[in-house]
Amino acid sequence: MTEIAEGPTPAGGWRALVRWNQELHRVRSPILRYGFSVVCVAIAFGLALALRYYQFRDVEALLFAMSIGIITWYAGNGPSVLAILLCMVLFDYFFTEPLYSFEISREELPYYFIFVTWGVLVASFAAVRRRVEDGLLLAREELAKQAAELEAANKELEAFTYSVSHDLRAPLRHVAGYAELLQRQSSASLDEKGRRYMAMILDASKRMGSLIDDLLGFSRIGRAEAKKQAVNLDQLVREVIRELQQDTRDRQIAWTVGALPVCYGDRSMLKVVLMNLLSNAVKFTRTRSQAKIGIGCAEGKHNQVEVFVADNGAGFDMQYANKLFGVFQRLHRADEFEGTGIGLATVQRIIHRHGGEVRAEGVVDQGATFYFSLPRA
Repeated sequence: MTEIAEGPTPAGGWRALVRWNQELHRVRSPILRYGFSVVCVAIAFGLALALRYYQFRDVEALLFAMSIGIITWYAGNGPSVLAILLCMVLFDYFFTEPLYSFEISREELPYYFIFVTWGVLVASFAAVRRRVEDGLLLAREELAKQAAELEAANKELEAFTYSVSHDLRAPLRHVAGYAELLQRQSSASLDEKGRRYMAMILDASKRMGSLIDDLLGFSRIGRAEAKKQAVNLDQLVREVIRELQQDTRDRQIAWTVGALPVCYGDRSMLKVVLMNLLSNAVKFTRTRSQAKIGIGCAEGKHNQVEVFVADNGAGFDMQYANKLFGVFQRLHRADEFEGTGIGLATVQRIIHRHGGEVRAEGVVDQGATFYFSLPRA
């Protein structure tokens, strides 16, 4: 999605505060922590005296409580206890009748008791919140570390897949090439069984070549940089259909294309998605005398649209729907419908890179519908 530059926000200020909090937690010097406590209490005391001078009454308790909370949050429990004691002394001497005395009148005793209780409660809540925040920060750091390790492992796996697939191509070409030469030059000297074996070798080489090509394509999708822009889905779908019709001229296929919106994504990647889904629909409707393939869209969630590709083909059992988008996962035998089991995994990877979701619905021998969501342009 489009990234929007943001200026200073309350959330940004809070993150800065958390970072400052972390820096203070790393300081082991008791002098700094207890000095911070004394300075905060002194600032609260100075503000209380200034406000009283300007006829603001009964604000000293709030100021002292705020200072206790801040000290507990940033300096810890020891400085918090010191702050509570200092605030009790200052509150008693300067703000409780009789003034400038450590005595407390009977009338002021409940007020003083409420102040002390309030200060202890504020310190307790701040300490609990600090522990919770520290736990969340540690969990977040651990998750970030695990995410980085997972991303590194994923990149290594993709690099390994690409390397292996690329290196397998040369020996496979040799196998297929020499098998074709042998078939052309020595076919007459082979019996029926030998010719059948030769055909099986060539067929297996062809399937292996398709598998390697699909693996390389799957790996490239993960490594390629997405160049997102406004994409006219209607135009893209009709372009894919024209390409598929060149190979399906001898078939009766009724194409139905509904109104499709302009979406935001990588055009070449989205073409791969549509090519995979529509070619699957063409393949699995092969047994139908009148194939029907429909493409349309519905309103999605969070400013997204959901596109669907429906057919009246072989369908599938919904209890195996979770296997559809796995690499090498197939729900039909290879002698029924060809394929490597990588196409739908590629579709899912591309749509996930666009921030969308993929799902499927089907009924055996009644057809299937595949859905994918994309952000609006």
